[in-house]
Amino acid sequence: METVIVSARAKGEYVQAIYQRYRLAARPDKQRILDEFCAVTGHHRKHAIRVLNGPAPGATRPPRRRAATYGPAMVEALRAIWEAAGYPWSLRLKALLPLWLPWARRRLRLRPAVETQLLAISPRQIDRRLAPHRRLLTKRLYGRTKPGSVLKHHIPVKTDRWDVTTAGFTEIDLVAHCGSFGDGEFVHSLNLTDIHTTWVETAAVLGKSQAAVQAALEELRARLPFRLRGIDSDNGSEFINQHLWEYCQAQEIQFTRGRPYKKDDNAHIEQKNWTHVRKLFGYVRYDTPAACTAMHALYAHELRLFQNLFLPSVKLARKERVGSRLRRRYDAPCTPFERVLAGADLRPEIVAQLRRYREGLDPFALARAIDQQLERIHALASLRHGAPVDPAPVRRPVRQRLSIKPSPHLVARPSRSVTSETAR
Repeated sequence: METVIVSARAKGEYVQAIYQRYRLAARPDKQRILDEFCAVTGHHRKHAIRVLNGPAPGATRPPRRRAATYGPAMVEALRAIWEAAGYPWSLRLKALLPLWLPWARRRLRLRPAVETQLLAISPRQIDRRLAPHRRLLTKRLYGRTKPGSVLKHHIPVKTDRWDVTTAGFTEIDLVAHCGSFGDGEFVHSLNLTDIHTTWVETAAVLGKSQAAVQAALEELRARLPFRLRGIDSDNGSEFINQHLWEYCQAQEIQFTRGRPYKKDDNAHIEQKNWTHVRKLFGYVRYDTPAACTAMHALYAHELRLFQNLFLPSVKLARKERVGSRLRRRYDAPCTPFERVLAGADLRPEIVAQLRRYREGLDPFALARAIDQQLERIHALASLRHGAPVDPAPVRRPVRQRLSIKPSPHLVARPSRSVTSETAR
């Protein structure tokens, strides 16, 4: 029998006509009906069997639903780790799960099946499972530093993209904790970020005098597990001054600066100003020596260990232009400490100490200690000139509470700067 070419509509009508006759026929008759069906429609014999044995023509097919792979116990364990780690991006959360799992096994009493699911879940599934628990973050303020004019012709301007393969080249900036009142003396956070390893060191200073900033920078340099080779700052007078210039010359530190009012030139440090400072301390005012001492102690101990040893980050590997869109490709997430170990010219005594800390410290206990200290520091805020504080008790961890929307008059338009290290 010759094959007849028919339209799709005709095939549907033919299936409706032959469907019941095929279902009621005996086995020998079914073979003859199949031969005729394949000859008329041109279908493969196996496909013809599936069509005639399937649902009746015109009937709605039952939805094919896959059983849930991840149960409530796994989602709750994932949420607990996510909150203790400070709400990282799903790709970073996926990278830190193997590092945190030995401690989570004891604290959360995980069953072997839950552990297997935690290691197998993908970043996209993490986003889906944690979607009901997410919170929006607030916009950040512009800084309050004033441009300096001294020694500008001696300090070169750095505008091109950082392309370094060794640790030690950093960006620095001051973050003002002045609330809504910019007068008087208040606490600043001196933030230092290494470009290659994403290692971050921070110190708290009361005021922004040249001597205080230089002393804080010297303390940060002593904490680094590698030699400080260069700093890149904005044009604030706390950096562009004779004290810091002579200090960098004596220590053989390369000193560069960005263009005035161009935050994109310091994109790495601008991003860390949010994740490592504003997200923790909010926008309230701290103007007492007690608050400065407490913030500095937290920066120098628990916070630097937690962020550099236990929290992975990603770095921009390359950019691709796809039509009118710019697609960014990032490398695999890893902690700053792992990037430091992959480099050279390390300070062995500090690296050995950090190894002992990483092997013996419980990240869950470290996160809880940070939250407790943040509660005490927040109680030292000057409420007269800061953002209003909700007197009602809140169950959210303080690291999330302080990053939620401040008073409306404190919010400025967000900067257009996009960090080249990570946008997450």
